[in-house]
Amino acid sequence: MFKRLLFLALPILFGSVLARAQDAATALPKIPAKIDLQDGDTFVFLGDSITHQRLYTQYVEDFFYQRFPERRIHFHNAGIGGARAWDALARVSRDVVHYKPRYVSILLGMNDGSYQPFNPEIFATYKKDMTELVGKIKASGATPILMSPTMFDSRAARLRDNPNRPRSAEMLSEYNSVLAYYGRWLQDVATESGASYVDMFGLLNDLTNDAREKDPAFTMIKDAVHPDAPGQVVMAFAMIEDLGLRSGVSNIRVQPDGNGGFKATATGGKVENLKATNESVEFDWMAKALPWVMPEEAQLGVKLLNLGHKASKEGLEIHGLASGTYEVVIDDVVIGQYVDVLLSRHIELQNNTQTPQYQQALQVAMLNKQKNEGPVKQLRDGWRSFQSWARYSRQLEEQPNNNEIVAVTEKERVKLQGLEENIQQAEAEAKKIEDEIYKANQPVTRHYVIRKAR
Repeated sequence: MFKRLLFLALPILFGSVLARAQDAATALPKIPAKIDLQDGDTFVFLGDSITHQRLYTQYVEDFFYQRFPERRIHFHNAGIGGARAWDALARVSRDVVHYKPRYVSILLGMNDGSYQPFNPEIFATYKKDMTELVGKIKASGATPILMSPTMFDSRAARLRDNPNRPRSAEMLSEYNSVLAYYGRWLQDVATESGASYVDMFGLLNDLTNDAREKDPAFTMIKDAVHPDAPGQVVMAFAMIEDLGLRSGVSNIRVQPDGNGGFKATATGGKVENLKATNESVEFDWMAKALPWVMPEEAQLGVKLLNLGHKASKEGLEIHGLASGTYEVVIDDVVIGQYVDVLLSRHIELQNNTQTPQYQQALQVAMLNKQKNEGPVKQLRDGWRSFQSWARYSRQLEEQPNNNEIVAVTEKERVKLQGLEENIQQAEAEAKKIEDEIYKANQPVTRHYVIRKAR
């Protein structure tokens, strides 16, 4: 009898346990599949000198300006050279929360590890300060995006052999591993809290190691710490990829319709006024977006990643043409010659510097470069005085009777008197250029002609 009752009860007990497990699983936070910046939103890049460089930030801005011209998105660079998590905490209210951002990316850790082999006490300080920083950003209503530190290129450091900054062999061999550990801890934090996470470390390391199979001295980080422009392209791509934003720009297909004529189908825009025979095709094209184009200094990174194909594809596919070689003309500009077979397979235009849409996107990128090398640089350089003052003020709290620290703290405080004026002036200048960007990035109808080469 007892065995029979137990047998009957088992499904009930098992069902109850399974239900509790399912409820617990449902309660676990999920990492967002993608971020969703809309018209009027603000995105803040918080970080140290790698953010202060204004390169990966600039290239991510380029992506949004070129890919979402219908959305007026505001960007704020909040990077300061030498910053650690504590420094970011000291200025988070005015330099981050003040802008009411929807998202805040956080790139810190390179300095927090103190450029030495793993030290539990140093990591504990980083962990404490980062946890508090993330908490303050969340409390403000913004969504934090945690990002691993970038790589430390020990080989580049050895080759550089800077006598003004000697590094021990132990540090050179181990510091990259320290940063990897910091990054994996951040990934765990993101997983458990449901925050977005960007791996800034892995792709830089992988591409560097791949390139060193051919060139042992290859590096994208000549000073071992600060990625050069190509490396910053890799960082920008990592953000676009890990935040779920990667996609092609458009694809146009023209083909016979089965009734003696031709038809056009497209993604990413609209084809109108199609006129086609088996020897020529003509139509108007209004794209929704521009290709992701960056300045010349970034192009090595674009090539290393095959970035255009991966994140900016503009496909053109023409079927039904008679055998021969054809010119592709956009707005009266011959952008190339292609045989009919290649056109029927599809060609990609995103890397073709002759297309009007590439030139339009480049204009946007150059305006953004002007913004970042002008008022944004002025803004970030101005914040250096605050970081110095905050650090000395912290020392003064610990040593209130140290006259030397009293004097230097007061000296740094005096420098702060012009900070707010500098911020407002720089932001006004940046807005002027941003206004130009949002005029330059608007979609334009392009006229395509595919004709027999003369």
